[in-house]
Amino acid sequence: MRIKRILLQFLLIFSLFVSSPVFAQNFFNTDYDPAKSYILLTHPTVENIERIRYLIDNRILYVGETEFVGIYFYAESYDYSQTIRFIRDNNLEKFHLQRLTGTLNKDNIFEPNDFTNNFDIMFSQSRGLILFGGPDIQPEVYGEEKTLSEVTDPQRHLMELSFVFQLLGSNKNPNYTPFLERNPKYFILGICLGMQTMNVATGGTMVQDIPAELYDARTPQEIVQLDRDNIHRNYWPDIFNNPQLMPVNFHPLRLEIGSFFQTQVRWKKSNVSPKVLSAHHQAVENLNSCWEVTARSMDGKVIEAIHHKKYPNVFGIQFHPEVPALYEDREAYKFSPRDVPQTYHQIIGRDGLKFHKMFWKRVSRSIN
Repeated sequence: MRIKRILLQFLLIFSLFVSSPVFAQNFFNTDYDPAKSYILLTHPTVENIERIRYLIDNRILYVGETEFVGIYFYAESYDYSQTIRFIRDNNLEKFHLQRLTGTLNKDNIFEPNDFTNNFDIMFSQSRGLILFGGPDIQPEVYGEEKTLSEVTDPQRHLMELSFVFQLLGSNKNPNYTPFLERNPKYFILGICLGMQTMNVATGGTMVQDIPAELYDARTPQEIVQLDRDNIHRNYWPDIFNNPQLMPVNFHPLRLEIGSFFQTQVRWKKSNVSPKVLSAHHQAVENLNSCWEVTARSMDGKVIEAIHHKKYPNVFGIQFHPEVPALYEDREAYKFSPRDVPQTYHQIIGRDGLKFHKMFWKRVSRSIN
């Protein structure tokens, strides 16, 4: 009887290990190899890891032997057991996870806090950081009331804001010495929300809703009447329930003369405004003076890209160059009900494709 009980207990424990994801989530304390190089990824969802893999596998992003460490706050809304299973089930030996714990609030993100030691370790043991897109930042952290923001993951924002503050510094705490003073060539790319995080972390503010605040358009019906180049996501699906309507918009960029895209991305077609995928309703408002604006919307009202004046490999973009459908024909969609369906690849065209690939080459140079 005792043997049966022991066997039953063993089978129960074994089944728990099989059914639950077993995966190291404390990478820098357990599995870090100083002989290797690493890039950090915020919000390491399955989709974001798949996108990085696509860019690498299709030779759009070149990383050599560099590996990736997804970092996340335990209190985020995303269920990271999905990522754990995905990495484990697909034997992704070059992708790892670092789970962070501690206490954060709007009053301690712009100063040393529970996370500072781990942030310092992650910075010291990596070559760079990619900040992925996501939902709105809570306005109270940049000193405004919540009016038109849709805040769904505040804990994620607190962690990412605090990390970027400690990396880059901020006019919120001008006496703080940022980590990048020790390694000014460290790489940071902010995509969409990532760029907004870079802005707010360094002391900037946000336009909480582009249509309402910049164009006085407050309903989907009013917004779709705007010039399409001034619409930064698609509002037609809010009017018609049609699965062929894309959730995003594509609009051209106005690249600033002599700035990052011409001098470092090496885009020389000054007469061509490349089309980009846009999926946001907020925009950078007031920028810290540490940033140079490198691209705007065609009417100049929305900041589309920024570059740090002191740290050469730190830049942010408001658009999404990481979406695989930009680089090959996939499903066809339309912006408005009367449009002819097209793939994202067709919409950006030859010039848009070239622009996106040149951008990732610049990222690759930063990593390598």
